Amino acid sequence: MSLERGHSLNLSGHRFIGYSLAGITTSIGVPEAQILFDVGQGLPWQVGFPFIALTHAHMDHASGLPYLISQKSMQRRPTPVVYMPESALDPFHRMMKIWHEIDQFEYDLDFRAAKIGESYDLDQGYCLRPFPTFHRVSSLGYSLFKKRKRLKPEWMKATPHELAQARREGKELEEHFEENLFSFTGDTKIEFLQSPTARSSKFLFMEVTYWDERKSVANAREWGHIHFDEFLSALSQIQASQIVLIHASSRYTTPELLEILRARVPEHEQTRITLWPR
Repeated sequence: MSLERGHSLNLSGHRFIGYSLAGITTSIGVPEAQILFDVGQGLPWQVGFPFIALTHAHMDHASGLPYLISQKSMQRRPTPVVYMPESALDPFHRMMKIWHEIDQFEYDLDFRAAKIGESYDLDQGYCLRPFPTFHRVSSLGYSLFKKRKRLKPEWMKATPHELAQARREGKELEEHFEENLFSFTGDTKIEFLQSPTARSSKFLFMEVTYWDERKSVANAREWGHIHFDEFLSALSQIQASQIVLIHASSRYTTPELLEILRARVPEHEQTRITLWPR
């Protein structure tokens, strides 16, 4: 990883960028939708994202927000739109008031409460929808949808000539739909899978913090996290074509994690599970 670029991961023609290490820093960006999920401590590669979605306000996920706001201001970039749990709004406004005093400069802010059941339009046909997560403080996960068009079922088998004739006749050939492209959990217990949106996204980025007997399932649940044992038990519930595991504890080396995946994940499931680069 570099401060300018972050770790990069390409899956099925989609690019993701960022980093994630439990208790240290987590931030994943989706460049095609121009949105950043959590901000870690804030680094230069994040400055270009106009939309930010914070899952919760713990420092390893959110402390970089003042830095990014100041950098955008210095570079004369538009004020970022920042979605967050409603309970975090007042603390972040108070925090920024202190930074205004320290910097002797008042930054423009656009902090918005993200609410379950609501949909928030982004640019280029994307929209953001929160879903419930279960951490030890107020938290949300987010799903990213892409608005698309396709032929109506009755026209699927039509020839190009028939389609052209129908268009000349002014017939409506296409229908609008939304692709459930990406879900990001932030920190949570396994109960986030109660959300149909989260478990059926094309790409699911989910935390798995503890991976073996060094920390028990009970330990994970006490701190609002997921243990690898729980992930394995719930794997059949997840319809995602690609599952990216983030937020692994720093007590595990990358070779250890990859060996656990190889040894414990059923062979027919291994191709859809990826460990985020560490």
